[in-house]
Amino acid sequence: MSGGGQIGLKSVYMRGGTSRALFFHMDDLPGSMDDRAPWGPLFAAALGSPDAGGRQLDGLGGGISSLSKIAVIGPPTHPDADVDYIFGQVAVKDINVSYRGNCGNISAAVGPYAIDQGLVTVADGEALVRIHHVASGKIIHAHVHVEGGYAAVSGDFAIQGVAGTGSPIRLDFLEPGGSATGLLLPTGKARQSMMVDGQELEVSLVDAANPVVFVAAGALGMKGDEPPSAIDAAPGLLALLEEVRVAASLAMGVAKTQEEARKLVPNLPLVAIVSQAPAGAHVQVRMISAGQPHKATPLTGAMCLAVAARLPGSIVADIVGQTGPGTLRIAHASGILPVDAVVEEGVARSVTVFRTARRLMEGSVLVPATALARQRT
Repeated sequence: MSGGGQIGLKSVYMRGGTSRALFFHMDDLPGSMDDRAPWGPLFAAALGSPDAGGRQLDGLGGGISSLSKIAVIGPPTHPDADVDYIFGQVAVKDINVSYRGNCGNISAAVGPYAIDQGLVTVADGEALVRIHHVASGKIIHAHVHVEGGYAAVSGDFAIQGVAGTGSPIRLDFLEPGGSATGLLLPTGKARQSMMVDGQELEVSLVDAANPVVFVAAGALGMKGDEPPSAIDAAPGLLALLEEVRVAASLAMGVAKTQEEARKLVPNLPLVAIVSQAPAGAHVQVRMISAGQPHKATPLTGAMCLAVAARLPGSIVADIVGQTGPGTLRIAHASGILPVDAVVEEGVARSVTVFRTARRLMEGSVLVPATALARQRT
């Protein structure tokens, strides 16, 4: 107890790519990896949820899904890993915390966190941190530059959507297919028709790094280059896209019922609206996560898109055309994101991206003691 009816939890506040999250070591939390019941109310309170006004003013969240995230790091339970990593997406307007799926941007901060916390032993130069993403069982290799025993921050690498430059972090997501469903193509098809709100839509349902439902912009009456603010303001559009997500969730096996899809796993699958790209890119995308249009494409969504581009017959592959192997350039609302995907004979072998990350604050986050009591009732 820190006084005044509040509890202090050791934590680190970090930016990873175009997202931010509170990082916790598992030993500093009540409960355990197998008993996460105490976590949800604490995480929600720390970020300022639930907030009907959508601003999370009473916590460290930013009122949008990319700024309402949690990471829990612990000792490895996988023989090929240095640390375990649990990702939590915290709802803004209610108390729900989903541990399904992953955030590629926050994954970029796991290596620097592990190095700076002394959880791994590394030498100066380029260090490899092997990360076990617990929910999917997948391994991520983070290549981090180390200076003086700490993860380097300064550098000349820029990512669109983040001001300034930093030290590049290379992330290799190994065997990313079937991250949430066990199958790269959960329905066995690269493209299919799906009835949504009385409308027949052609979609591609792909699960790589995170499950994503891809739909052509034209099928929704969109051009594909709309800014997120326009998507947010378009009458009925977000409601229709939520119905697309729920229908895809059931078809992919992410959720078994509509109630589960809406309440327990509200962040998956991601919804990707794809279209022909402007000059300098191969494909254009606007993505919806947790009911909100993203200002910068979720990294796991971009990785799934890069894999989908290599799957013959998918909506994405038809838009991209014959680009051959190599880097796919994805145009999104904040610029262009390059992603490398290796797909061999229908198997996603790896996806590689580059990000930056920075430790912003360390110490204790204060939450009302009632948040701890809440999980006991």
